[in-house]
Amino acid sequence: MKYQIADGVVAFSTERDEELPFYVVQPHQVHGCEIREVTDPLTPREALEGVDALITDVPGVAISVRTADCIPVLLYDPVHRAVAAVHDGWRGTVQRLSQKVIDFMYERYGTNASDLKAVIGPGIGPESFQVGQEVVDAFAEAGFPMDQILKDCGPKVPTEDNPMNGGLHIDLWRANEWLLQESGVESIQISGICTYQNNHRFFSARREGLKCGRIINCIKLT
Repeated sequence: MKYQIADGVVAFSTERDEELPFYVVQPHQVHGCEIREVTDPLTPREALEGVDALITDVPGVAISVRTADCIPVLLYDPVHRAVAAVHDGWRGTVQRLSQKVIDFMYERYGTNASDLKAVIGPGIGPESFQVGQEVVDAFAEAGFPMDQILKDCGPKVPTEDNPMNGGLHIDLWRANEWLLQESGVESIQISGICTYQNNHRFFSARREGLKCGRIINCIKLT
């Protein structure tokens, strides 16, 4: 799945069994807030242990994050010619990782949030992201607009067609859009594709288990 962001940048999310067109730098993510700048196009995954976001301003360096329900956020600064790939599961979202990445890009490259072009790629949608009260409390304590991201769907009544029927649901797409907007990002594309409901196209850890494959969400300056 390719994204139309701007000339001079390539961005995509792989679908099932899709081969990568070139070497892509991939971190070993831990649902934390470690951000790393990458300058070597052949940086191995072993060198990026515990990293959940990558940035670069080097053309030809393809950076990425791996997901299978978590939310990928790709950022492009057309003014300073820099990009970022962010892994935003619910824990990273609560920790405002996207905002931390934007701050880091400002420190490193002089990036202004208002110049950024952002893509929120395929991830688990609000209808499928059923959560417990502890997750709801974490978002509320972190200051998120709960009236915009939380829906109480009543008692849990799982069905064969929808095991996530009922209960409390969080909209991670909107939560991440809100974070970007709070930082001043104006140009935001949201794929709106739920990995849980479209597991014929994309991997879904919640539906298939943690050992399933991963989507590679890549961005590269050309």
